[in-house]
Amino acid sequence: MKISIVMCFKNEAKHLDDTIQSILSQSEPDFELIAVDDHSEDESVQLLKKYAQRDSRVSLLANQGHGIIDALKTAYSAVSGDLVTRHDADDLMPDHKLATLKELLLTHGPGHVATGLVSYFSEGNLAEGFIKYADWLNELCRTNSHAKHVFKECVIASPNWMAYKTDLESINAFQDEDYPEDYHLVFKMIEKKLKVVSSDRITHLWRDHPARVSRTMAHCKDQKFYVLKVAYFLKFYGKEDIVLWGTGPSGKSLAKELVAQGVEFKWVSNNTKKIGKSIYGISVEHHDSLNARKDEKVVIAVTQRGSAEEITGFLDDVPGCQYFNF
Repeated sequence: MKISIVMCFKNEAKHLDDTIQSILSQSEPDFELIAVDDHSEDESVQLLKKYAQRDSRVSLLANQGHGIIDALKTAYSAVSGDLVTRHDADDLMPDHKLATLKELLLTHGPGHVATGLVSYFSEGNLAEGFIKYADWLNELCRTNSHAKHVFKECVIASPNWMAYKTDLESINAFQDEDYPEDYHLVFKMIEKKLKVVSSDRITHLWRDHPARVSRTMAHCKDQKFYVLKVAYFLKFYGKEDIVLWGTGPSGKSLAKELVAQGVEFKWVSNNTKKIGKSIYGISVEHHDSLNARKDEKVVIAVTQRGSAEEITGFLDDVPGCQYFNF
């Protein structure tokens, strides 16, 4: 089965040589690289043309619109492989990546998404947030718990998955994504009940640098993404019996989005200074009130170190209570 790699780029001349060399050095040779230029102003296009002339597996397209969503749509329109993966133009592939993810899919069959461990590297000091995110993603792979944690952050790295093209078509992939497009795609995968299967090998080398999209683009600056999260939470679980736990900045931001989407909810806290106060017209109750109901869905939105663990420990003792970390 041939693999189609979709890769979008804009002004990545600094990294493209290393990136493409890592792709062409794959132990799995049966692939096509579909590279889409999103209106670059540096030497990126010239570099891609050079590789396309040398290797028939490399093709270069111009974005038919503007931005990453349009570029991905342009790339996907040219896919001819049975298996599809995405790659970022500033990252690297371990030489076994395509073979490892392909083997997982061939073993498990359609209805699955393959992923593996990630490792960050940097041209300078590696940001602590990236290290924590990579560690979290890797723990999800080791425990096979992606779906359970999907409301906290994007549970699959955007350039570190592979899926059957037929499965991507079943979720209308790359056709109607909202920002952040990678997180939206993961929600669509889980909604369709595609099962994630993970390798215990590092399958992606993630480069951190000052111009990285996650550092510079406006749609990436609010890492909470509550509009997308709430929309899918309501789609998965409905509007009834929702409880919000958290009265700090994260809790308030999430409360605003729930109100904006017309959701009535109970608001609880273990912060004695907030209990009994009215925020956005909603009275904050003591968290002990959760013991009165067995069918509540508790949305946890806290950022203070150790708070989420303390709250989930309490909720584990509430019979029938479902909880979700946001």
